[in-house]
Amino acid sequence: MTTPEALFDAYHLDYQHLISSVRNKLEKDAPEQRGEQRKATLRRVEIELDEADDIISQLELEIQGIPVSIRAQYTQRLKQVKLDLNRLKKVAKDSHSHLTRANLQLDSPSRSDDPYDERADERNRLLSGHQVLADGSGRLDNSARLALETEDLGADILRNLRVQREQIQNTSHILNEAETSIDRASGTIQKMIRQMHKQRFVIAAIILVLIVVVVLILYFKLSYRRH
Repeated sequence: MTTPEALFDAYHLDYQHLISSVRNKLEKDAPEQRGEQRKATLRRVEIELDEADDIISQLELEIQGIPVSIRAQYTQRLKQVKLDLNRLKKVAKDSHSHLTRANLQLDSPSRSDDPYDERADERNRLLSGHQVLADGSGRLDNSARLALETEDLGADILRNLRVQREQIQNTSHILNEAETSIDRASGTIQKMIRQMHKQRFVIAAIILVLIVVVVLILYFKLSYRRH
């Protein structure tokens, strides 16, 4: 059975991989990108930050099952995880603010009245709507993954309980068989004791008969000599 400590370590490892990806996007990719490319990167950062929030919720759940004697070290790791995530959220928020200001500057009245701008805006709105759908799909996939992991954990617990129940039933069966064997042995011993008493009685009777016979023989011999 998987222990809470092992589950905590597994989720913590997933978190580290996810945060490493977020950090690379914010510190390396986004600063070098412009326009839609940078916007798409920041949207992906938002998705990964939401996934990191879900992992932290799972860490908080698993830490409740860790023994109190060692829980302090896991609690400290959880605090550090939250600090790192809050810092990256602030960086992501600042990046969004910079991108918004840049878009406002591009949307200033000095922009030319190109007849194709409306089509471009419509295309951007469609892309934005598609990204929102993709974000929602990602969150649903992550929720489904967590549900499957929880289901697997529950199945492991049920299997362990079933094995323990079978062991208890087998132990009870063995005890019943042992009790039956003891009863049989007790009956056999009682029969042997009764048989021993019978044999003693028979031997005593035979000895008594022999004594009587010897006495009679001696009596007749003595009587014969006198005559």
